[in-house]
Amino acid sequence: MAKKRLYRPKKGRIIAGVCAGLGEYFDIDPVIIRLLLLLFILSGGSILFYLIAWIIIPDEDKVKGGEG
Repeated sequence: MAKKRLYRPKKGRIIAGVCAGLGEYFDIDPVIIRLLLLLFILSGGSILFYLIAWIIIPDEDKVKGGEG
């Protein structure tokens, strides 16, 4: 069984691929993650979460070795 890896995919990106990567990792539609993030930000949360995730979550090329 292949180990699941969290990364920012090239396909399905809107801004940086954070929501697309989380959606792929948890096997749910990235739109749901985007809506939850928007709700979090509008309810007084900080966009700092997204920026930190953008920095921490590796790009697809770094995880897959540039083969995709």
